[in-house]
Formats: sequence, structure tokens, C-alpha cells
Amino acid sequence: MITGIHSQIWTEQIGEAVSIWDGPMWSGAHASRRNPLKARQEPNEDALAIFQVDESSGVFAVADGCGGMRGGEIAARLALQALEQSIANNTSSRLRPAILDGIEQANEAIRQRRIGAACTLAIVEWQDGMIRPYHVGDAKIVVMGGMGRVRYQSICHSPVGFAVESGWLHADDAMHHKDRHLVSNVVGCERMRIEIGPAIRLGLRDTVLIASDGLFDNVSIDESIELLRKGALDRATSRLLDVASKRMLGEGDAPCKPDDLSLIAIRPTRSTQLPLAPMRPR
Repeated sequence: MITGIHSQIWTEQIGEAVSIWDGPMWSGAHASRRNPLKARQEPNEDALAIFQVDESSGVFAVADGCGGMRGGEIAARLALQALEQSIANNTSSRLRPAILDGIEQANEAIRQRRIGAACTLAIVEWQDGMIRPYHVGDAKIVVMGGMGRVRYQSICHSPVGFAVESGWLHADDAMHHKDRHLVSNVVGCERMRIEIGPAIRLGLRDTVLIASDGLFDNVSIDESIELLRKGALDRATSRLLDVASKRMLGEGDAPCKPDDLSLIAIRPTRSTQLPLAPMRPR
């Protein structure tokens, strides 16, 4: 059983500042901003979590309570609390079983509330120099190289997301589509399904971005990569958030969809590349 887990969960955050933190093998930044058009008493329905398991392992998660449904902030909080409990109770040396169990337990906990609440969820596992993404819904995970190459991009579980992936709809057009708010898979649903991405070994210049749809409904993937991949992580994250916030207020002709916005950005601080095998004499 894991006994040294260090957990941080942020729920219903309304602050504007970017927070910076360092782990044994990574540095990171996170922020959560409330929909700028919400009334003061309305909660931020997003939630963030960072679970440092040991010196070389961690789990990072963003939950987005479904807007227009009762108790979105409750669903997001329950999802991350269930994930935390599952990781803390894990008896395996692997994190994958705990993450999958945590998502399923979150689904059950939300459904037991019987208030119609639901959330989307995006998780990145970091273990032994490798990362692996998991997601439910349209919260998104992007792994980018230092030169801007997309190493991995999760597929949104939505009609518009599947249309983009199939080639029927261009990504730029998707940001203006009238149905971009529809989601086909959520935590809190009897038929919830979990998508597991590939194991990825990061390079020192790679950046991992986990974000709610409040970001990608206002800033394209290409723009997000260009803003985030260069410079100090705190400044890069602030630039990205500022662009998204301005778009939500309708500045310019760019896409505009006001929403809560939460993100976690991570970069390795130590090389995770496998060493070269020593040459053997002939």
C-alpha cells in the first residue's frame, strides 16, 4: 500500500494567479479561472488535483463539472476525491489499476447523489519516467515537443470531437460549431467509458497540458502550443490564460465561448530518456 502520497485538490477556485510547484522529476503550473460572465455567487465548476506518490511517480487531474446540470462543482470534487482515495489505498506498485478504479468509483459516487450531476475528467499518470493519459469527456490532454510537434492529443468524447478526428470537420470550424458544447461521455453516467492513451517517454523540452474545454473552446491547439512551449512555465501559462480570458469577453473575431477554465502544465526537470547501452568489445 502507498503510504507517502501527498495530495493537493483545488475545488471551486476563483483566483486569477498561476501557481508554480516542483516535484522530484517535474516542474508544473496550474490555474483555474471562473467564467467571466458568471454572477458572483455562482461557483467555478472545475477542479484540479496533484497527487505526488513518491520520488518518481505522480498523478495530475482536471475535472470539469458539466454546465447546465445541477451540481457540476459537486461532481468535479467527488471525482477527484475518489481518485485520491483509490491511489492512497493502492496495493500495487503500478498506478494504472488505482486510476481506473478511482474513475469507476467516482462514477458511482456521483450517480449515488441522484441529482443529475456529471463531470468530464482528464488524468495523466507519471511513473518510472513514463506518462500515460486517461480521459472521460472533452477535457483535453496534449503532449507537445519543444519545437511545437504534437506528440499526443486526446480525442474529445463529443459529436464535434469525433467529426474532427474523422476528418469530416476542420478543427478551426469546430471552434465555431453550434454543437461544440455537447458531450457524449461523462463521469456520472451509467454507460461511462474510460479512454486510455499510450505510454509516452518525455524529453526534457516536452510539455504536458491538461485542460478543461474552457481553454480549447477559445484557443486552438496550435495557438496553445505556440504560447506554452517557450519560456518559463509560469509566464507561458499566464500568456495562455490571458489570451483565453480575452477571447471569452468577445475581443476580436476569434472564437468566444465563456466558461470556467482550468489547466495543469508540466515539464520534466530530469531526463526521462533511457541511457544508451554500453558498447561491448568485439
